[in-house]
Amino acid sequence: MSHLLKKRKLDKNVQENLYFDSYSDVTIHEEMIADHVRTNTYRTAILRSSDSIRGKVVLDVGAGTGVLSMFCVQAGAKKVYAVEACSIAEQAVKIVKQNQMDDRIEVIRGTVETIDLPVEGVDVIVSEWMGYALLHESMLNSVLYARDKWLKPGGLMLPSKAELYISPINDLVVEDRLNFWCTVKDQYGIDMSPMSEFAKKCIMNNDIAINLVTVEDVLSHPSRLAELDLHTVTPEQVASVRGTFSCECFGSAAVNALCVWFTVSFPGDDKPLVLSTSPFKPETHWKQAVLYLDSPRDVMQDTKVVGEIHMYPSEESARHICIHVECAIGEHKKQSKTFSIPDGYSEAQQ
Repeated sequence: MSHLLKKRKLDKNVQENLYFDSYSDVTIHEEMIADHVRTNTYRTAILRSSDSIRGKVVLDVGAGTGVLSMFCVQAGAKKVYAVEACSIAEQAVKIVKQNQMDDRIEVIRGTVETIDLPVEGVDVIVSEWMGYALLHESMLNSVLYARDKWLKPGGLMLPSKAELYISPINDLVVEDRLNFWCTVKDQYGIDMSPMSEFAKKCIMNNDIAINLVTVEDVLSHPSRLAELDLHTVTPEQVASVRGTFSCECFGSAAVNALCVWFTVSFPGDDKPLVLSTSPFKPETHWKQAVLYLDSPRDVMQDTKVVGEIHMYPSEESARHICIHVECAIGEHKKQSKTFSIPDGYSEAQQ
């Protein structure tokens, strides 16, 4: 978020202001709309659900520029309430009017926890609430609040399910960076190998790195960590997501990190439509979450990588996610490590 955010527990109002301020700039909205996988999957899912949306009332939680609300109008929605807490709502009003949808879309400035809707219930809730590693800075609690307060029995959630996956990886870029210091002597006659250990501490730290992971780096089939049913999951369950994993490696390599990603699913008549952030699928702006182990381990064909993960909010900021990992690779001793996304990450990416 902001560079003003320090490693201390902030007042909740300060946390919320920092979060919403980050969505007041054009850059983040440009990144999201330009993410074709994200935006087109939502458009396809909404239009495919037109039978459930046509003539109905829709609530768009965290509407941003209003693009999902307008997709719902294209699908035949009678009325859409586009709720947005930050100042981008002013632009949403202009965009809605420009597209001549202001008779069916009402932009409401505020959070779902504080605003009033002019209806007792809605038929559909749509939201793009996912953050890095699914839960970092996500709006899921707000979506669940809206669901419990306004969604009619049998109403539609878009998306309706989220899943988390993990695989061991061999990050070749990190290997090259660590080995770099051992190559300096050949080039310049100065032995800088002591820097390797320092580099290891700097790179393979406790940060959740948001990187693009290539298929070639992935060392096993994915293991599913957790599944969230958006119709039934509770805020208490979201505040403590636990899962186990078991993977078998493809061949000889060195495991130096674990890679976490997510999918969300939209209901369909034949089969669900899936928005995936897997390294095996086209790139999205969420990329993948990489957890670097303290000690890389050599593996061979069928070496097992097993462990447990616990995801929970940071004490410093409820919107920041922490991931605690217990992991055993082959016959090696179990490793334990807790990761978080460093303060200032979102701002640094813009």
